[in-house]
Amino acid sequence: MTIRRPRTPAPAKTIVIVAMPGVQLLDVSGPLDVFAEANAQAGRQAYRLLVAATKASPVQSSSGVRLVPDLVIGKEGDEHIDTVLVAGCPNADVVSPDPQVVAWLKHVAPKTRRYGSVCAGAFLLAATGLLDGRRVTTHWAAAEALSQAYPAIRIEQDAIHIRDGRLRTAAGVTAGLDLALALVEEDLGRAIAMKVAAQLVMFFKRPGGQMQFSRKDKAVPAGRSALQEIQRWIAANPSLDHSVPRLAQRISLSPRHFARLFRSEVGVTPANWVESARVAEARRLLEAGRHTPKQVAAACGFADADVLRRAFARQVGVTPSEYRKRFAHISS
Repeated sequence: MTIRRPRTPAPAKTIVIVAMPGVQLLDVSGPLDVFAEANAQAGRQAYRLLVAATKASPVQSSSGVRLVPDLVIGKEGDEHIDTVLVAGCPNADVVSPDPQVVAWLKHVAPKTRRYGSVCAGAFLLAATGLLDGRRVTTHWAAAEALSQAYPAIRIEQDAIHIRDGRLRTAAGVTAGLDLALALVEEDLGRAIAMKVAAQLVMFFKRPGGQMQFSRKDKAVPAGRSALQEIQRWIAANPSLDHSVPRLAQRISLSPRHFARLFRSEVGVTPANWVESARVAEARRLLEAGRHTPKQVAAACGFADADVLRRAFARQVGVTPSEYRKRFAHISS
């Protein structure tokens, strides 16, 4: 007769979230709530949750609320950390990385099972060199600054969160919840992760990317004054014919020379700029909630609703109908 012994529960995985002064509170509390709910749904302590800081004194967040750290960086044991995540701060792109924290991350992160960042926490993690050559995401508004500061990083601006080997990075603020839920699915399975999502009233898989929330869709006119005037004309009159011959005619250039000059000085082709301007206006009309996609297509110069849908999905990551639904309550 075979005697089955009770299975010993797996030891809790230690999750450490680094919180610097001025930290975005939701970058910390959001993931922690996901992991805590995972413990509840699993019926055991699957995760041991710790907040790390440079001092034992409370860390003041960007909202003024203070966090009491559980772990002081560099002064306590770190050999049992499973996952370390760096939370973001609204001013992370202009604050010099703390050398003590950078050194600690360079020492600790390679020994963990996985490591990463939430939102602008990518700036601090990037200072370690651990992101060089890796696929990374961050808040859409910080992506350009991160790319300029750390050109060796491969930034994917539209991603909500990214897995690249042991590295995990999340986009802005609430995306930390999406990342944490993905980690729960990795560790505890899809069923537990879905229960966590249901309990926290969040998407199990958020539709679309983060560029649907971006407010960088209205490009600043670039190039010489004549080209800037063309760009303003396009943005102000998206429904008109903006073919290269028509645009070239407005500034008395040949279509070929105009197209070459526009690409050289503005950085994109005239067709791409026109599409971006039309999608920007389409977003504005859809947010107002008073027009159908068919009406928006006509008002913005798209041949029909299907052409609008393809362009919109390409640039925003969701369809016009899906985008419009996000704002339906505002106009009702």
